[in-house]
This record gives sequence, C-alpha cells and structure tokens, in this order.
Amino acid sequence: MLDTYADRWALVTGASSGIGAAFARRLAARGMHLVLVARRQEAMEELAAELDTQHGTRSVVIPCDLSQADQIEELAAEIQKRQIEIELLINNAGFASVGEVERTDPATIRQLVDVNIQALTELTYRFLPQMLGRGHGAIVNVSSVAAFQPVAWMGAYAASKAYVLHFSESIWAEVRDRGVTVMALCPGVTKTNFFDVAGVPNWLKKHSSQTPDAVVRKALRAMEKRRLYAIPGKMNYIRSLLVRFAPRKMVAKQTLDYFRPKSNLTAETTTVTDTKK
Repeated sequence: MLDTYADRWALVTGASSGIGAAFARRLAARGMHLVLVARRQEAMEELAAELDTQHGTRSVVIPCDLSQADQIEELAAEIQKRQIEIELLINNAGFASVGEVERTDPATIRQLVDVNIQALTELTYRFLPQMLGRGHGAIVNVSSVAAFQPVAWMGAYAASKAYVLHFSESIWAEVRDRGVTVMALCPGVTKTNFFDVAGVPNWLKKHSSQTPDAVVRKALRAMEKRRLYAIPGKMNYIRSLLVRFAPRKMVAKQTLDYFRPKSNLTAETTTVTDTKK
C-alpha cells in the first residue's frame, strides 16, 4: 500500500484531460506531487499551474507519445535524472478505434496495442520493482467494463482492456503480500466526448454515465482497500457479472449495436480517445 500521499510522487499517463486529469486533481489535493504524461503539453501545463495555485504541489510535465518505445525510454530516463521515486503509478493512457474490419487501418490497431498494452506493461515492470524494494507503493491500471466481454466494431479495444484486467489481477496476486497494491480500474460509460467522435452521439443520452471525478473517487477508495479491481457504478458491476453467465455467442452478437459505425462511414475508420480519458 502507499506509504503516504503527502510529499510523495505519482506518475499519471493520459493526464491532459478526463480521468487522468481527475486523478491529478484528487492526488494533488492529498498533497502528492505529480509527473504528468500525455501528448498535449499545453493542456498539461495549464493543469500543472492549476494544481500549483490550488494545492501548492509540484508538477513535472513530460510530453510523451507512449506508442513510441524510444519515448518511453526517455520518460523513464527523465524521471531517474530528476531522482523522483514513483509511489503511485496511474496507467491511464489509451484510445479506441471504432469501425468495420475492412475499413480499419492496421497501423492504427498497432498503435492501439502499443499504447493500451505495451506501454502500460512496460511502465508497470519499470516502476513496480522499485516499489517492491521499498516495501510500499501502488499501481492503478485503467481498464474498462469492456474487459469483461467482446465488443463488435471495436474488438481490439475490448481485447486490450481484457489484457489490462487479467495482467493486473495476476500481478496483484504476486505482490499483495509484499506491501504493494496493483489494481485494475474498470469504468463504464463516462461523460466525455468519446461517443460524439465515435459516431454514436446519443449514447450518453440513452445510458447512465459518471463523471471522471466520480470514477476517480471510487478508484482511490478501492485502492486504499487493496481491491483486486474496481467497477464504478452498481449497474456496471451487475452487468459485468451477467455477461459471465450468458452464452458467449449471445454476448458477442448483442454487442453488434453498441458502436455500429455510421451507414455513411467512409474509408477512414474513426479513431477516438479512450471513453474514460
């Protein structure tokens, strides 16, 4: 578990908006200093200034494209250079690609796998040994309720989140008796612009949703209790259980209408920031 929040450092990926920014605000309010990582430098600098004004905490802004292995190396080197010990790692960065298979760019899917899986895994293995050496620390890997089932039209995204869930659960079992917590966070529908960009603009109107801050509050409470995973929202939790008992063929077919591409979709697949970001 965390040694303490105050005067410790947290690394938050995907920190420029959504859940990542909500984590940054909540952690700064508890006295944590922050390493903010995302591609949008200006947005992170604005967030860092806000946190400094409101909480007096320090923030290090590191622009980084986590789909690029060399930039992950540079990120780790910069943190080491600054002699920052990461007490809490929030692996939040990720994105989704929605579209028909024949209209999906394989390069986009490769990038999705690199960010959602490769970067998250590498950062976990980079910082977890340091936490184990100190005997305290925590990692929150942001997955999704999509991790519990296949989702048509965005199969690679759902599969990547299933990886995050299973990977986190496995590491949780390995390190739980060594003072470190690893938890998967599995949000459901969250209030962002994801659905407008994805071509299903009425999705938020038809389904209950949560704010990023509500998701983060639930996540931190669950992390403090050293939970294996957290699913914000009672109905999200119930749905995650129901799909485990339903025939898999039926579950897969029922997802066909979730993110069905627009009928006039052109040759370019819609690529969108993660629903939770």
